[in-house]
Amino acid sequence: MAINLTLGATERPVPPWALRLAKALPFVVLPHCLWRLPFAFGFTMGMVDPGAGAQPWWASAYVVGLSVVTEALTVLCTGLVAGWGERVPGWVPVIGGRAVRPMAAVVPGLLGGLALVALWDTMPLAWFGLFGFHEVGFSSGWWMALARVCISPVMLWGPIVLALTYAYYRRRVAASRPAVERVPVSA
Repeated sequence: MAINLTLGATERPVPPWALRLAKALPFVVLPHCLWRLPFAFGFTMGMVDPGAGAQPWWASAYVVGLSVVTEALTVLCTGLVAGWGERVPGWVPVIGGRAVRPMAAVVPGLLGGLALVALWDTMPLAWFGLFGFHEVGFSSGWWMALARVCISPVMLWGPIVLALTYAYYRRRVAASRPAVERVPVSA
């Protein structure tokens, strides 16, 4: 059985900007995932952490798994612009072929996007030491620059998810509501 997760046809057309954002999202987050991988093998990427010591036995699997799950979540966000985000694929046990209720995608998209903004978009506060946030130290400015270049794009993840969720909502919910007919008020 072949599993097909292509974007596929949707009930209503997807705005081109939303389609481009959804396709770009895995690549926006990829530098962060790749930057994280050397930590799985004990390489500190120039970070100076006085509390660093021997890693627990599960640390390598955790770091690799975190990168894989992060990328999987970005691919899952393409459901907001894909046919499989409107109807569950037939190969899914029990619920395959059923329509996805719009709020079943909008609520997690909204909450996930807001959580990502809260998680990642505070990074500049640490860079500049504002409001008690502090960035980890680096052994040189080059390591710090590499870290910022690789990690900074992840700050776009939350806003992109929120934008894709808004486009999904407009396409699936707002467009299906009947227009309110205005009746002129006679004097």
